[in-house]
Amino acid sequence: MQLKLISWVICMMIMSATWAGEGYHYKIDLNKVDNDQLQVRLTVPDAARQQTTIKFHIPKIIPGTYAIYDFGKYATNLKAFDAEGNPLNVEKPKDPNTWIIQDAKKLHTITYTIEDTWDTETVQPYSGDFVFEPAGTNFEADTNFVFNINGVCGYLAGMERLPFRVEFDRPKDFYGATSLERTGGDEDTDIFYAPNYMDLQDSPIMFSRPDTAMIQVANAQVLIATYAQNGKVTAKDIAKEVAPILQAQKEYLGGKLPVDRYAFIIYLSENTQSGNFGALEHSYSSLYFLPEGEPNQIAQMVRDVAAHEFFHIVTPLNIHSKEIQYFDYINPKMSQHLWMYEGVTEYSAGHVQVKYGLISVEDYLEVLEEKMRGADQYKQNLPFTTMSRFCLHEHKDQYSNVYQKGALIGMCVDIIALKSSKGERGIQYMMQELSKLYGKETPFDDDELFNEIGKISGKKVKKFLKKYVAGPKELPLAKTFKTVGVNYYPQKEKLVFSPIGGLSQKNIGFNGKNFIISSMDGLDNFATQKIGFRKDDVILKWNGTSLFITNINDVIGGYIQNVELGDDLTITVLRNGEEVQLTTKVQKVKKMVKHVLELDPNASGKAIQLRNAWLGDYKTAAELAVE
Repeated sequence: MQLKLISWVICMMIMSATWAGEGYHYKIDLNKVDNDQLQVRLTVPDAARQQTTIKFHIPKIIPGTYAIYDFGKYATNLKAFDAEGNPLNVEKPKDPNTWIIQDAKKLHTITYTIEDTWDTETVQPYSGDFVFEPAGTNFEADTNFVFNINGVCGYLAGMERLPFRVEFDRPKDFYGATSLERTGGDEDTDIFYAPNYMDLQDSPIMFSRPDTAMIQVANAQVLIATYAQNGKVTAKDIAKEVAPILQAQKEYLGGKLPVDRYAFIIYLSENTQSGNFGALEHSYSSLYFLPEGEPNQIAQMVRDVAAHEFFHIVTPLNIHSKEIQYFDYINPKMSQHLWMYEGVTEYSAGHVQVKYGLISVEDYLEVLEEKMRGADQYKQNLPFTTMSRFCLHEHKDQYSNVYQKGALIGMCVDIIALKSSKGERGIQYMMQELSKLYGKETPFDDDELFNEIGKISGKKVKKFLKKYVAGPKELPLAKTFKTVGVNYYPQKEKLVFSPIGGLSQKNIGFNGKNFIISSMDGLDNFATQKIGFRKDDVILKWNGTSLFITNINDVIGGYIQNVELGDDLTITVLRNGEEVQLTTKVQKVKKMVKHVLELDPNASGKAIQLRNAWLGDYKTAAELAVE
């Protein structure tokens, strides 16, 4: 023990002695927040003084978001100084993410003010220009700080691979939840280290009064850190819900994880400025911005989102292209393979749950049905590789199809690979072998990936990828489902979950203050008979919450995400000048719907055998109910 301590002290002494000048040193004081703004101070590396002029960048875009956010526009009053504190000339080109510093041979320090993105005056409220919260920043004095480093710290052009040290002064009772290595500090200071900018921006940090739990999953320690605005949900609540899916994912990945640590950083909120709740993956952590509710209400949502984000420890962490390995934060070039990074990840997040008995096979088939219906909203003849390559500009409106058609691509690859190997080697095997072939530090060439997959999973998988992913052909879903004993119906009457009774924009008007049922067209029996809506009803409250134009997306969206079959629903309406309470329980209704899947009771023995290889020890809803 003493030898270890001496070695650690010597290591820290060497690091301190060699650090000066070799890397970036950021200092940020969380005790000094002014109107949701912080002061940032950077001591630059010696290498910066080898140039006459130098560019300082804050990212335009970061990996995993596939959206341009221009984080530099949140930085103001950027100044540069020499070692004696004398100002240097700084030019500001039109690019919001770039500053040009003259006489860089004297450059010692850069300072600027940074505004958070969650509560900003830089963009107009509800304009659609807000940064997706899991990619942004939040500065709430003495309450909570969320740091995606890309929204706070920048880098000098060409020097992204130098090490970074970020020092935070914080309230004594705050804890910094992150997967970053803490290399120093004291009771009110944290110092974090990253070997380069990619690893730094890949590691979000949340500071708040600690609410944490720890789970051991195989070889990895998993931290759950939670901040709930109203304190309804704790880290222990989340850990209880997440633990079973993490254990299932461990088995799915072969009994061992490709990381030795991981952090779930979770902020639970009542509203969202960007208009979206969700999460963003990182190599050793994931950051969540989710609606706050009762623990039992958010359970499945947390499991689904956590399952997706956690699977990113496979890709892109261990399987990624050169475009990701050498990511350009200012002029990015996108990879062709979003079908794998996001699609296979989304597929695996659902597949693992049915394969290890966490959801019923009926529920899983409904998940696949929703993916098919969702994919119908996008261009059908657009090659997925083309969409991926140009998802920032020409095809940015098609990006979300990665979670729909992308997941279906993953399913097809899995079934085709299993059929080709007589049920022995599906997509789990393929991803494990690709991880061994590449790994965190070895990227692949975009144009070579299909060939390498063909070597692992066979010619039929390679042919499928070239024809249906790199080509314009629609996925052969009916044929694929038939091989695993599942009947596919393009359209069929079915009992479906109807939490809002078919309400859409065409049914709702606005009188300048409140929303009105302006049309009954398209409403189903749940809306007309169970809830009891009538034309010209003025909607005042939804489950006790007053409804306004500023919160309708949050209130209805949060309700849809949390509601379960059989939940009570109370809507207060103004009808003929009187307030009326419309009360019911959420039900399923009969509807003619597209894309219906059912287990084939007459499936052949061969099809059943392949289905068992695909879905493992799956359970029906009746079997799960008994458990």
